[in-house]
Amino acid sequence: MLAHSISEKHIYMICLCLSGYIPSYLEKDEPCVVCGDKATGYHYRCITCEGCKGFFRRTIQKNLHPTYSCKYDGCCIIDKITRNQCQLCRFKKCIAVGMAMDLVLDDSKRVAKRRLIEENRERRKKEEMVKSLQSRPEPTGAEWELIRLVTEAHRHTNAQGSQWKQKRKFLPEKIGQSPVAPTSDGDKVDLEAFSEFTKIITPAITRVVDFAKKLPMFSELPCEDQIILLKGCCMEIMSLRAAMRYDPDSETLTLSGEMAVKREQLKNGGLGVVSDAIFDLGKSLAQFNLDDTEVALLQAVLLMSSDRSGLTCTDKIEKCQETYLLAFEHYINYRKHNIPHFWPKLLMKVTDLRMIGACHASRFLHMKVECPNELFPPLFLEVFEDQELERNRRWVSPSCLWRKNGGRILSAGICISLTSHSQYVVLKLETTISETTHQQQESEANRGFCFVNTLFSTSFSSLYQPLF
Repeated sequence: MLAHSISEKHIYMICLCLSGYIPSYLEKDEPCVVCGDKATGYHYRCITCEGCKGFFRRTIQKNLHPTYSCKYDGCCIIDKITRNQCQLCRFKKCIAVGMAMDLVLDDSKRVAKRRLIEENRERRKKEEMVKSLQSRPEPTGAEWELIRLVTEAHRHTNAQGSQWKQKRKFLPEKIGQSPVAPTSDGDKVDLEAFSEFTKIITPAITRVVDFAKKLPMFSELPCEDQIILLKGCCMEIMSLRAAMRYDPDSETLTLSGEMAVKREQLKNGGLGVVSDAIFDLGKSLAQFNLDDTEVALLQAVLLMSSDRSGLTCTDKIEKCQETYLLAFEHYINYRKHNIPHFWPKLLMKVTDLRMIGACHASRFLHMKVECPNELFPPLFLEVFEDQELERNRRWVSPSCLWRKNGGRILSAGICISLTSHSQYVVLKLETTISETTHQQQESEANRGFCFVNTLFSTSFSSLYQPLF
């Protein structure tokens, strides 16, 4: 501790000398009253330089002044050049100008003073910490209302709530242990496990849609932007909800509020390496002990991501996300201010979830190539469709959806009108490709507005059971 303090002090003084620091009570270039060198401060009741201060302190502490002598009968002139030539005359001048011997501390007093300084420093740190914590802004009234609405939206769309452990059933171990269909990235897909998962994926997507529809500000966005945001965040939110139901004892994730699956089952069932990422996220989030509000706000932040490709109202969406983020930060600082770095560490999970979404998009491309389309539920295909098709799609207006594939329009003219109850009405459905059969046209068109149906029909979600 002593060596550390001396080292800090030494470095501090070097910095003072290099920077030319002058205390506020000194005039510029004020001289040392002993030798005339540039003074650095008020030392032992006199304005002196660092050299004379140190000389005086060492002389008193080590009781050296009785040993000093002068070759010239004590008549030496002490200045910046000659001060080191005669110790006796230099010491006499220190006394003559008023430097006080009683202010120089002996070893015991110096240790006591240093201890007092350290105690005061620690006390100030604690006071500053308390002051900082007290100054953390509590959410405003408007933010508390926003937080309440987001939390309710999550609780109403989160299957089984806190009862998921009591209601879960483990997926039989024989399922997911015999992969049969190889994928192009080297992993394999167990079709039986894949079939089990696809049974519950549609309700999972529906619940994410329901969550978004209940959020303030989301319904104010254009229809096409709502769909882009939902498609972008769907896997991220489902992964977050699954990760929140990680059980370290059984090493499982619980899906649909009832289906507990192991890592290998989820991996062989189609997710591949994405399974590892979700399980790892579950382990990590378990240390955060998040409450419903924190999970809900994290989902809202994921939903309102203005960097999704194809958005038209990016500025408005960014402002929405900032509103959620500010309320989120105030809530965290108010509730968990005693946990160091909780807020930035939690925000890093947004990056993890975005990476999971990106990895799943890549994984989905492989699965779509290797597995027949009939194995995928229509809504699942609509949300996680080929990224190439997503880039080629454009919305002409809020009421018209155009699809392209190799330059050919597959379906067009899907016109919708919203009633006061937000229920969709199909006014017109046209197909423009004469080469396709009526059945193919109908199938493609149904896929075309499947997600629009999910988003805008108030009664649609009641047809499904929850996933995560």
